[in-house]
Amino acid sequence: MPVPKIQFDEVLGAPAVDKRLEVLRSMQQAGSISEAARANGVSYKAAWQALETLSNLAGVPLVDKAVGGSGGGGAKLTPAGLEVLQAADLLHSAREKALAQLGRSAQGLGLNWRGIAGMGLRTSMRNQMPCTVQDIRPDKGSATVVLALPDGQLLCSRITLESVQLLSLAPGQKVLALCKATAVTVAPTIVGLGGVNLLRGKVLRRGSGAAGVEVSLQLCPGLGLVGFADAQTPLKLRQAAMAAIEPHAVVIGLVA
Repeated sequence: MPVPKIQFDEVLGAPAVDKRLEVLRSMQQAGSISEAARANGVSYKAAWQALETLSNLAGVPLVDKAVGGSGGGGAKLTPAGLEVLQAADLLHSAREKALAQLGRSAQGLGLNWRGIAGMGLRTSMRNQMPCTVQDIRPDKGSATVVLALPDGQLLCSRITLESVQLLSLAPGQKVLALCKATAVTVAPTIVGLGGVNLLRGKVLRRGSGAAGVEVSLQLCPGLGLVGFADAQTPLKLRQAAMAAIEPHAVVIGLVA
């Protein structure tokens, strides 16, 4: 039977400073999932989630877990797990060198190469907006993460506490807010109910789409949002409009 090939492009598609990889690294050092969780300040459940996700992305098992026995059980990395850590170190080193070089060559242009590095992210979500974490509000196993857009408007994302831990989210952190265009409702005015996000902008473009009238809003110079309006919408170009997005539809991503 052929040995499965490790999918490095998938497991290391995100920056190699991923908290999930740090959990994997701690597993190598401690030989215990609970110790790896403690070392990284996450719950046991979050640690298991990290290891399972990485194994799924790699396409091969990265951890061998022994249950029970005289030593009370434990866990160790598979050869594939060790190889993933080596690849992560190489990728991180090369990435930092590339970003430093790009930063030197773009001095004075005002470009944010840390943000531009996120162009390597491939997703079906059309809306990808740079934000800053303003606040994190835990509540019954999940959390509301309050994000500040460049123009000062606020956007809330509802995620699990495990995701907060694995992303190492903290106030002041730079992140990306992502959501599908089909999750954004656009209208001249919207009354917010149940904690729905409401953003204001001006119509930059409109056209037909499978889900209705596709509308691009300009929230501020250099920042846009794509959503859909009713087929009978009166919205016109350059008209002020609002967009509604449910917090659970907003995904948080890290770039570097």
